[in-house]
Amino acid sequence: MSERTEYVPPRVWTWEKASGGTFASINRPVAGPTHEKTLPVGTHPFQLYSMGTPNGVKVTAMFEELLALGYQDAEYDAWLIRIGEGDQFGSGFVEINPNAKIPALVDHSTTPPIRVFESGAILLYLAERFGEFLPGSLAGRTETLNWLFWQMGSAPFLGGGFGHFYAYAPEKLEYPIDRYAMEAKRQLDVLDRRLAETRFLAGDTYTIADIANWPWYGQLALGRLYDAGEFLQVQEYAHVQRWAREIDARPAVQRGRMVNRTFGDPALQLHERHHASDVQTKTQDKRQARV
Repeated sequence: MSERTEYVPPRVWTWEKASGGTFASINRPVAGPTHEKTLPVGTHPFQLYSMGTPNGVKVTAMFEELLALGYQDAEYDAWLIRIGEGDQFGSGFVEINPNAKIPALVDHSTTPPIRVFESGAILLYLAERFGEFLPGSLAGRTETLNWLFWQMGSAPFLGGGFGHFYAYAPEKLEYPIDRYAMEAKRQLDVLDRRLAETRFLAGDTYTIADIANWPWYGQLALGRLYDAGEFLQVQEYAHVQRWAREIDARPAVQRGRMVNRTFGDPALQLHERHHASDVQTKTQDKRQARV
C-alpha cells in the first residue's frame, strides 16, 4: 500500500480538472448559463422548476399543504429540472435563479410575474401570500423564522459537507467524514433538544419551519438520506424521531414528496405535476400496487 502524499495548495488555485465524485460534471467555478433553453410555462398561477431533492420537497410539500387547506389559487405546475444533466444552467432557469440551483418559482398571478429563488425564500413568500403556516404574532413569527433560517444555514453542512464526503466523493477520507459526521450529529441534537420542549419547531403549531427542516432532518432520521441512519445512530434522537414520523404521515407531505422525484421507488416518482389529478392518480397506483 502506497503512502498518501499530503496535498499542498498552490499559491493561486486554478480550475484544471473536474473535482471528481457524483456531481463532478456539473460543478464549475463560474456562474451564468451554459446553453440557451426557454423554460416551459403551464396554465396555473405558479410555475415551479425543481427536482425532488430535500430542497425541492420543501416547496412541493408547501404547495400541497396549501391546496389541502382549500386554496385553489395555489395550483401549480411543477416542471422537472434534471440537475445531474445540467438543466439548471439553461438560460431560462438562470434568468429566474442567477445562482442556478433548484428550486425556482415564478408567480404569474402578478403583473409583471415575480421570480422567487432559494427554497427558504419561496416558503416565506408563499406563507405571506396565503397567510398560512406563519404565525401572526411577533413572537410566533420570529420563532418560526429563527428555525427557518437555522435550516438554511445548517443544511449545507449536512448535504454539501457530510452527504458529499460520506456518499458522493470519489474516495472516502477520514478527516472530512469524521468532521461532518460530528456536525450532523450536533445538528440533530440541537433539534432533539428543541423538540423535547415543543411539538413542532416553532411551538405547538406546524409552520414553514417544519416544512423546511423535515425534508432534510426528518428524512435523515427516517433513514432516507445517504444510507447513513446506522452510521449516525439516528434512532438516538427520540424527539426528532417522533416529529419526523408525525410529519411523514401528513397526506400533503406524502404527495409533495412524490413531485419531481426521479429516484428511489418508482411508485413514489411523479416526474412532473400539472394538475391535482396527477398526484391522485399516482397515489391510487401506489395503493393498488400494495394490494
